[in-house]
Amino acid sequence: MPNPIAPELKVSKWFNADKNITLADLHGKVVVIEAFQMLCPGCVSHGLPMAQKIHQTFGQDQVAVIGLHTVFEHHAAMTPVSLEAFLYEYRLSFPVGVDQAGEGNMPMTMQAYRMQGTPSLILIDKQGHLRANHFGQVSELLIGAEIATLTGEKPVDEKTEDGKSIVDSCDENGCPIT
Repeated sequence: MPNPIAPELKVSKWFNADKNITLADLHGKVVVIEAFQMLCPGCVSHGLPMAQKIHQTFGQDQVAVIGLHTVFEHHAAMTPVSLEAFLYEYRLSFPVGVDQAGEGNMPMTMQAYRMQGTPSLILIDKQGHLRANHFGQVSELLIGAEIATLTGEKPVDEKTEDGKSIVDSCDENGCPIT
């Protein structure tokens, strides 16, 4: 059974980005989403530093790292103004989106991905399929291996509406030729 298509991000505001980012914009790249809260000790000590290392280690032409500030508690303390200062102080350079508020305390993207809490690390393959959903502290070696595997995968031979092979319309990196 194939992996499900990753749900689109529901973001109310972006930081460290020139425009709104969608998963469709990132098709052809491996996407790493680090879901965090500023007041989460595991996020600050492990999740965010690992996301920054991934961002610095892998080529941005192959791997896109996105932070997702997904607040499900302490809403009054974790405002966009506070987040902007937090990103500056921790020198986080990858794009960070603020997860849209959902029903109750659970943000919309967090619900869509069925995250258990923060930190959570999501991996999406080049074709937009959800490949991993890790909760808590994850081994850097494991994540590095998973990302390396995904970047090395060839595109699946899917067909376009006219029956043409998608692989035939991709460059050597698996990206659609436009």
